[in-house]
Amino acid sequence: MKITVLTYVEKDDDDTSYDVVVEQVATALKEGGHKVSILGVHDDLRRLVSGLFRRQPDLVFNLLETFAKRPVLGDVGVAGVLELLGIPYTGGGPGELYLCGDKGLAKKLLAWEGIPFPDFAVFSEDDDLETGGHLHMPLFVKPLRHDASLGIGSNSLVDNTKDMIERIIAVQRQCKDAALVEEYIEGREFFVGLLGNRTPQVFPPIEMDFSGLPEGAPRVLDVKAKWSRRSPEYKGTKAIMPELADELRARLQKVSLDAFRALRVRDYGRVDLRLTETNEIYVLEVNASCYLARDSEFAVAAAASGIDYTTLVNKIAALASERCQ
Repeated sequence: MKITVLTYVEKDDDDTSYDVVVEQVATALKEGGHKVSILGVHDDLRRLVSGLFRRQPDLVFNLLETFAKRPVLGDVGVAGVLELLGIPYTGGGPGELYLCGDKGLAKKLLAWEGIPFPDFAVFSEDDDLETGGHLHMPLFVKPLRHDASLGIGSNSLVDNTKDMIERIIAVQRQCKDAALVEEYIEGREFFVGLLGNRTPQVFPPIEMDFSGLPEGAPRVLDVKAKWSRRSPEYKGTKAIMPELADELRARLQKVSLDAFRALRVRDYGRVDLRLTETNEIYVLEVNASCYLARDSEFAVAAAASGIDYTTLVNKIAALASERCQ
């Protein structure tokens, strides 16, 4: 196929300084025998449309997570443009991306399906309040629609009303987003990747090891732990392939598959979960079109299932093409 990799970075196709994920995906597609181009678009809708018309791709591999000055739900608008242009593309459509992007709405859909999640409340910028249960301290405060741990820090975990209110206001002002307040689930954290549509393949759970964090630091993957390579938080966390009893592994995978289907995730995605000491499983988030770097938890879990990175990327392209046809 002729495949265009769509990304946020605004550079020419012959520039080699793209984000590592873009380079890795493009290389994998070329190794799969496809003719690959890269279209980087930051905030120019005309450039997006004209670039696609000029390339005439059979498929767009959509890695664009934001657009212009819309860090929140910008991916929804881009997917809508691709939909209107009638160009097949990987990952969620505008509806699916909106469902997964709005964590409060996602929890309501999980509730409808009987899938457990932390009780929560949403504090929007206009002071409207939505609640999904009677909350008990400690609580975790984060942006409603941001991803990649943006807006999450060591002070996101609160144990009193004063700190909760201060953190809600900070999220609203700094992130320009509503604040999601949910009960903090103490326990082990797992990521479960899924690949497919009608009969998704569920990968082995990856566990986040927090044992290297400083004493007293919250056992959470905040923005420093994800992106600040020199920080104690980054150095103190690592993803591991745990040894799990067959029954527990099956339960984690079953809950993940139920959540994946409940939010209509397409082609590929990742479900984040917490496991309590009493073996209760809670869904924290469902990530459509999750991070796809070669060393990501998703790719590592795929490799543990016998799917190398090149095969994984080409399988995603094939799934999207088949779905669109």
